[in-house]
Amino acid sequence: MSERIASCGNLCDTSSLLLRYYNDDNLSAGSGMEMDDRLSHLEQRVQLQEDEIQLLKAALADALRRLGCCEELTQAHSRKGAPTKVRQILQALPSKPLTNGYVQQKRLGGYPSSPSSPKKEVIMSIKRKSMSTERLSTARREMADSCSRTTSTSSSTCGKRDSPASTVHNIKGKSTMKKSPSKSKECTLNVEDGYVRMFLRGRPVTMHVPDQLRDSYSLDHKVALPERKLKLQWVYGYRGRDCRSNLYLLPTGEIVYFNASVVVLYNVEEQQQRHYLGHNDDVKCLAVHPDMVTIATGQVAGTSKDGKLLAPHVRVWDSVSLNTLHVIGMGVFDRAVTCVAFSKSNGGTHLCAVDDANDHILSVWDWQKEKQLADVKCSNDSVLGAVFHPMEANLIVTCGKSHLNFWTIEGNTLTKRQGLFEKHEKPKYVLCIAFAENGDAITGDSSGNIYIWAKGGNRISQVVAGAHEGGIFSVCVLKDGRLVSGGGKDRKVVLWDHEYHKQSEVEVPEAFGPVRTLAEGKQEELFVGTTRNAILQGSFSGTLTPIVQGHTDELWGLDVHPSIEQFVTYGQDKQVHLWDTNSHQPLWSKVIEDPGRSAGFHPSGTVLAVGTMTGRWLVLDTDTRDLISMHTDGNEIISIVKYSPNGAYLAVGSHDNFVYIYAVSEDGRKYSRVGKCTGHSSFVTHLDWSTNSQYIVTNSGDYEILFWEASNGKHITSADTVRNLEWATSTCVLSFNVFGIWPDGADGTDINAVCRSNDRGVLATGDDFGKVHLFSNPCSQPRAPSHVYGGHSSHVTNVAFLHDDSHLISTGGKDTSILQWALA
Repeated sequence: MSERIASCGNLCDTSSLLLRYYNDDNLSAGSGMEMDDRLSHLEQRVQLQEDEIQLLKAALADALRRLGCCEELTQAHSRKGAPTKVRQILQALPSKPLTNGYVQQKRLGGYPSSPSSPKKEVIMSIKRKSMSTERLSTARREMADSCSRTTSTSSSTCGKRDSPASTVHNIKGKSTMKKSPSKSKECTLNVEDGYVRMFLRGRPVTMHVPDQLRDSYSLDHKVALPERKLKLQWVYGYRGRDCRSNLYLLPTGEIVYFNASVVVLYNVEEQQQRHYLGHNDDVKCLAVHPDMVTIATGQVAGTSKDGKLLAPHVRVWDSVSLNTLHVIGMGVFDRAVTCVAFSKSNGGTHLCAVDDANDHILSVWDWQKEKQLADVKCSNDSVLGAVFHPMEANLIVTCGKSHLNFWTIEGNTLTKRQGLFEKHEKPKYVLCIAFAENGDAITGDSSGNIYIWAKGGNRISQVVAGAHEGGIFSVCVLKDGRLVSGGGKDRKVVLWDHEYHKQSEVEVPEAFGPVRTLAEGKQEELFVGTTRNAILQGSFSGTLTPIVQGHTDELWGLDVHPSIEQFVTYGQDKQVHLWDTNSHQPLWSKVIEDPGRSAGFHPSGTVLAVGTMTGRWLVLDTDTRDLISMHTDGNEIISIVKYSPNGAYLAVGSHDNFVYIYAVSEDGRKYSRVGKCTGHSSFVTHLDWSTNSQYIVTNSGDYEILFWEASNGKHITSADTVRNLEWATSTCVLSFNVFGIWPDGADGTDINAVCRSNDRGVLATGDDFGKVHLFSNPCSQPRAPSHVYGGHSSHVTNVAFLHDDSHLISTGGKDTSILQWALA
């Protein structure tokens, strides 16, 4: 051991000399390439030696801890005259992550973990270039050797430190580990010491059974399904950022659009939503049949929980009953269905669709028979629109990058005529198509021009040059024959008369972004979908007001108001929204300089804290949204900001592996740091306070469970101190009361969030497969049953019950959606 410590010191000396040489300002810059090569070589050597030092330090820290414990135990046992057991005890000693950072008091006499400083240095110095694959594999072999030299039980530590989860995290905040099907080990119960041990990716996680349950607890008890269930009540947001032609008004007075995997039918006057939930992944396109009742929606390819591919397809359904009528193209489409349209002149018997294959295949279907009639390679470039001509049943027009094509259906073949721009400016993109009353095709393009193509031909008959500054994302012909166009860069909605002279215009406020799609409402009313995922309602004689709003980038930050029906969200789009669950509108919105990750209300509800992706956290006034306070802790993601139940402390959990504790005074307006929790070997993921506001429990990216004293950040190593604590919330995904939420073979990153209802009756979870689960609470039996709900099309990042348990709020990651569920 002394030799290894000495070699470690020598390596440090060598690398510091090399670094000094590399940083010497007196080095001549004139010696050209030879000097650069030398420096490059030295840099590589320094890098290699740093990697070796990392691994040695990690092994050394583990060995020192073991030796410390071993010495203490040897002395203790020699006094009792039982020196022969030392070897057995040493072999039984778990590595630190095995017991989640605290030691069994009964077995080890309560000695705390050995110095964690060497390990902390390892973690802190990780911000540098990643090793090459070759070096990494060499390093892993060395690490494995050094671990096996230490003691036999060290293998689990080795695996954990080696794991990317302990040091690496991507911007999604999820571990970058590959999800491999793991042979799931069974949970074990140690009755004598009163703990349950479960395994995630083969790694042990130890959880202590409260004293009052120790005599009666058994792993064989079955948890019942909760009596209560969830029902989707409201979908916040709209998918305008990357989809088009996806907003229509139905005769029922409902507008139809989609977000995530839900198609929403929203009656604006009655403030009611209905939802079509037939899809199992992102919906990408929508079309309404000429009967104005039947709707077709196309979705992307997905992946089921067991890794099977879910094929992209089109679903045809009834908008009154919400029943699925037909499923089309299962196994035919590639990647996603991006455009869909019904024929108009033959009673809507045909349906056309374009998929996202490299050749963007255009196919025509008899949708009632679910039979494909024809298909053809449409374009190598992106296809943005495909529509049937309103008067000619066998004519389809497609548009997209540098093309406008007229397709004629003859039997089972599609023949193409290209649109001829001739002397007119050929745009980079033809962005949208509509048809005039007389059958002329009208296109809007990326150059801001509107072209009229005479019926039956493929030549331009009229031009409205410079109709908009920048691209024209949508054109819509009103019932009276006038044209409305929507601009991107200029955000203008313009009304044109029958001769295409400008009559009127209205501008979308900058906060809501460029126009994405237009739909005619009742009388002179207009609906406008925008690229910032909002829908506005208005007219040319008035203004445009938002009726649907949402986030535009990945969303993790969520918390509910402690006493009223409000919740706050903070996303990577830098937007903080305070929402009213009754009006379903933001009470206020605020733009923060940094992308957001977390949010938390003070127990008084008067202020709220938000954590950013850059190490900053801010405190805002709930009523006025004014900035009260701003602080910086490290420069990594602030994954949690959570006030203690009595409001006297704020805990700030970071991806730099630390938890920073602040004393809070003046009703949440003054903050002073009182402690820093040091001991995690990976980023902090979840945190809960005890009901008496004296203790904190945390989870980390490598499945550790650690406990802390709130007043000073001291790490608690005695299991008996914490096993009977009552926790104010239950958001840690690893704890005795919730470990039953983990399915068989789970990968440890599969569940992103858990929340306990305020009456302590149920638990809700959000997982990586777009599902919200509802379990009975407590959930301390392996693989407990649950009710499962779809709606999100991406990982569900957070869940929270309102203060009165009337509703559950869930947030989606990449789908940026917020879903509100009624609990009944």
